[in-house]
This record gives sequence, C-alpha cells and structure tokens, in this order.
Amino acid sequence: MADFNDHITDKLKDFVEAQPVFFTATACAEGRINLSPKGMDSFRVLSPTLCGYLDVTGSGNETSAHIRNDGRITLMFNSFTRNALIYRIYGKGRVVRPHHPEYAELAPNFPELPGARQIILIEVESTQSSCGYGVPEMTMQAERQTLKKWAEKKGDDGIQAYQRENNTVSIDGLDAGLND
Repeated sequence: MADFNDHITDKLKDFVEAQPVFFTATACAEGRINLSPKGMDSFRVLSPTLCGYLDVTGSGNETSAHIRNDGRITLMFNSFTRNALIYRIYGKGRVVRPHHPEYAELAPNFPELPGARQIILIEVESTQSSCGYGVPEMTMQAERQTLKKWAEKKGDDGIQAYQRENNTVSIDGLDAGLND
C-alpha cells in the first residue's frame, strides 16, 4: 500500500541518502520521456521540501532541457537489501550552474566531482513510498571510476568543449539552457 506525504520525512531522508543509485524521470508535453540512473553519492536532502543532486557531464543533458521547458521531475529510490522499499519524490526542478551565485552556496553540500556540470534542485510537491517486494536483492560491489577518470583526463577546458558540442540541446531539439 502506498503512503503519500508532502515532504521528505527524517526516516526517508536517511533511506534515500544511503542508496548508491537513484533514477530521475522528466518529460515535456511533446517528445521523449527521459529516465536516467544516477550515482556517485551525488544526492542530498537540503530540507524536508528541497533536495537535489550534483549532475556531472554526460552524453546528453535531457534532464536540464526538460526542466527548462516543463519543470516536472520525479526521483525514484529502490532498496536492494532485504528490507524492501521504493520511494518516489515528485516536484519541480531547477537547474543551478557553476556560474550562478547560488552554486557557490550549494556546492559544499555535494561531493567534489570532476566534470560537475550543474546542480539539479527539486522543490518537493509530494512523496510516495511503496513496498518494493518485486525489486530483487542485490549488493553494491563498487562505484565505477570511468566517468571520473574521463573527466579528469579531459580537464576543465575539454569538459567545457564537450558540453558545448554535446549538451546544449536535448535529443528532441530543446534548449538545455547550458548558457543560461
């Protein structure tokens, strides 16, 4: 049975911050739905009604484009341990880029990761917990180091060039706001 709240409870704050992987989903009225896995200890609960994650440079920038053009975002956290649980956070997203003044205030809440592109903030509208009995039990072996090594090898100038070439528009041609 699902349980709804209008905020992130203390108990579920501890749960989400302990998960090694979470998923983001965004969409606009037209075009593809984006669903992305995230990891790297990048998620933080900043208050009962505000959370976010440090987003690193990747092959696309769909989440940013969808937030800029629609705003809706859903996060999903699964327990892969013996204690089954699925937790969703529904809200409105906002993108904070490194050149925005607010970024300097928020950045200390997150790990320093090479290739950091932006912070995705979510103003919580509602949350839902459900059983998760259909999710398998699995164990965490290790964080992948590939993306960190790739970003370190590229360096700041290389990352910026990559972002200009690959992260300015979504698959559907929406402006990702990289220059906002």
